[in-house]
Amino acid sequence: MKEIEVVAAIIQEEGKIFATQRGYGDLKGGWEFPGGKLEKGESPEHALVREIQEELNTTIEVGELIETVEYDYPTFHLKMYCYLCQRVSGQLDLLEHSAAKWLTKATLDSVDWLPADIAVVNKLKEIL
Repeated sequence: MKEIEVVAAIIQEEGKIFATQRGYGDLKGGWEFPGGKLEKGESPEHALVREIQEELNTTIEVGELIETVEYDYPTFHLKMYCYLCQRVSGQLDLLEHSAAKWLTKATLDSVDWLPADIAVVNKLKEIL
C-alpha cells in the first residue's frame, strides 16, 4: 500500500482552532487541519510553513508536535505530523479549500472531520 507523509497545522487564536474543508480530491468535502505533503528531504516544520503559505497565503510559526497519526485509508496509508501553530501574518485566504471555520473546544464536533483527523480532535479536547 502506498504511504503518504503529510503535515497538519493546528492554528490557534483566542482559544479557537482553525479548520478547513477540502475543496478537491477523493476526500473532497471532509474537514481537516490545513497542511500537505512533505517533499523529499524537507523537514516537517519547513513543509508546514511552505504548505500554509501556498494554501492560505499566511505565514505561521510552528510550535509543539502534539500528535503523529497513522491511518489506513482504502487506497493509501497516511502518516500525519500535527503541530500547534500561531499565525504570524496573513488573512488565511482559502486558495485550495472550499470553506473554513474557527472552532472552540465545545464546537470541535460540529463539522464532519476526515477519519485521520478525528484522533487529533480527540487530543485537542484533552489539551484545550
